[in-house]
Amino acid sequence: MEAGKERLTGNTARAATLDEVKELHREARDLKEVVAEQTRELRLFKKA
Repeated sequence: MEAGKERLTGNTARAATLDEVKELHREARDLKEVVAEQTRELRLFKKA
């Protein structure tokens, strides 16, 4: 919890490599796709 507070106040720095950033972007995109798919399925389920 304290580490999170420190990052919010800017007391810590995190250097990410380009590969790490690309991987995080891929993961975020994949998660967004899963959420969209689940949302569609839920809407179809609610209509049934």
